Amino acid sequence: MLRIENLTKVYPTGTVALKDVSFQVEDGEFLVVIGLSGSGKSTLLRCINRLIEPTSGRILWDDIDITAANAQQLRLIRRQIGMVFQQFNLVKRSKVITNVLSGRLGYANPWASLLGIWSHEDRERAMQALERVGIADKANNRADALSGGQQQRVGIARALMQEPRLILADEPVASLDPVLAHSILQYLEALNRTDGVTVICSLHFLDLVHRYATRVIALKDGVKVFEGLPKEIDRARFKEIYGEEAEEVRATAVEVG
Repeated sequence: MLRIENLTKVYPTGTVALKDVSFQVEDGEFLVVIGLSGSGKSTLLRCINRLIEPTSGRILWDDIDITAANAQQLRLIRRQIGMVFQQFNLVKRSKVITNVLSGRLGYANPWASLLGIWSHEDRERAMQALERVGIADKANNRADALSGGQQQRVGIARALMQEPRLILADEPVASLDPVLAHSILQYLEALNRTDGVTVICSLHFLDLVHRYATRVIALKDGVKVFEGLPKEIDRARFKEIYGEEAEEVRATAVEVG
């Protein structure tokens, strides 16, 4: 179980990105975090694995305090937490398989990995991960030769290399068209349902939320304003989360449709 307790993040500029946010995530959930741009979604996900340091509060995973972990402990914790980014975060000029193998850095000898020396087992694991996301034939292509959807699949394969118990997906489909968005989320859904990997995913579009989420957290100006089931986000909740202007746009779209 993951527990977020009174999490607050204030940036040096004085911007309050998160304010006293608390919730818990059961093992095997597909939790979706929603809210407008700037609501704190990315900050929340990056605080969980301490890519961003929280200002106050605690993050506990199986009763281990991530916020109190030293560098060595954090390295071991991060082995089990895969990260999928909106802009893919690939080394564009490197081969696809090299990008996937980088997901194994938490387990590998640092000097060997720096020289590109990987075990046969790790290379086999990388090919299996690429097969799982349907692009094993692209293993020796440069990452920047792939489409956006293919690059995001490389990102998922890289996360798989960690043998994760938890995947943090930071708006993984924001730059993709609707068809590709479903394709990518279906891979995450398969990991969640087949492998029992807990997924915390930030999304913008409510149709995707209703399709994939088992539970939803909503943020507004860094404050948690909703926690519940996707079906509970009715017209009133939508207005509370996204504001009057968004509600008017939604209403107009419904009338036109």
